[in-house]
Amino acid sequence: MGLITEVLLLPFAPVRGSAWVIEQVLHEAERLYYDPAAVRAELARLEEQLEAGEIDEAEFDRREDELLDRLERDSHRGGAAQ
Repeated sequence: MGLITEVLLLPFAPVRGSAWVIEQVLHEAERLYYDPAAVRAELARLEEQLEAGEIDEAEFDRREDELLDRLERDSHRGGAAQ
């Protein structure tokens, strides 16, 4: 049965392959987005922007909250274990 199923589904192989590639790209993008080192680097750049007067306190607070939420979500996702 397995061989017959594979033969019948052979025309769909490019679709299955594309889905796998998309899944891998999404996984890597999420890994990079939630990477604690990257988030900390963004926090440092954000602080530099505030000190340089490029952004105001309200913008700093908003963006800092977003970055801290990413760190928190990473810890709930299992962190670097995934």
